[in-house]
Amino acid sequence: MTVARTAEPARLGETRLPDGRLLGWAEWGPPDGVPVLLCPGAATSRRLGFGAGVVDGLGVRLVSVDRPGLGASTPAPGRTFAGFADDMRALCALRDLGRPAVVGNSQGAPFALACAEAGVASALALVSAADEVAAPEFAASLPTGLRALTERVVEDPSGAEEFFAGFDADAMWNMVMGGSPDCDLAAYRDPGFSAAYRRALTEGFAQGAAAGYARDTVLAMGRWPFALDRITVPVDIWYGEQDESHSPDKGALLTTRIPTARHHIVPGTGGALLWTHPEAILTSLLDHHPMACAEPRSHPDA
Repeated sequence: MTVARTAEPARLGETRLPDGRLLGWAEWGPPDGVPVLLCPGAATSRRLGFGAGVVDGLGVRLVSVDRPGLGASTPAPGRTFAGFADDMRALCALRDLGRPAVVGNSQGAPFALACAEAGVASALALVSAADEVAAPEFAASLPTGLRALTERVVEDPSGAEEFFAGFDADAMWNMVMGGSPDCDLAAYRDPGFSAAYRRALTEGFAQGAAAGYARDTVLAMGRWPFALDRITVPVDIWYGEQDESHSPDKGALLTTRIPTARHHIVPGTGGALLWTHPEAILTSLLDHHPMACAEPRSHPDA
């Protein structure tokens, strides 16, 4: 069994943006390491992170950020993907991150894509990515319930946002546990990991689902505004072989839509991939980052 490991942040804080809003962030690894910005999954706060026991050895400065309305970050009603990318550009300037590599996990994937399209990211890793389920190519393959919910998001985004505002940390935990294969449940049920995950969800919903999660979900489940074929930075798309929750085809179509994308399918795992295989993900990502190229590193098997 592959173990999912977490660790307390090495540094924790909030940064005030030019418009006065606060963005909460957490960091792991050396402060002078290669900057890697994490867009976390649905409703999880900055504290969960990934790569415990790995980031220090790889020389990675991992920065996880609370999206607006989650955790310590000020809500931004009506926000857009472009607005999120602008926030990340400002944070990178204020925190001296330069043009970081970016990881998008689960629902964080389209927000990471927004950073790539806007020129904020130098390289991208999409891990267990929430795919564009509203894309016409998927209409016939979605389960009935998901298809109906997706149509609701597209046709009535305000009403859908009100619906998602009824979620809470327990509902999200139960949804994750109910939709995960046994290989992921073994990782999620580890006492240390489950405590960290549940705390991240509690913090993610601390301001209420309407403050952050609901808007995130409407953005992620609707039609994406990105010109994916214009993304020029290297993109690695990662899915676990047993992941049935995040993409109807485990990212096969998404990979064809991004000219610079490489597709990775990892056996023996599902949606917990970010935490069970962090070294392979980070090593592949660092191969594309100019700051990391000067130092040779070992290449773990994916």
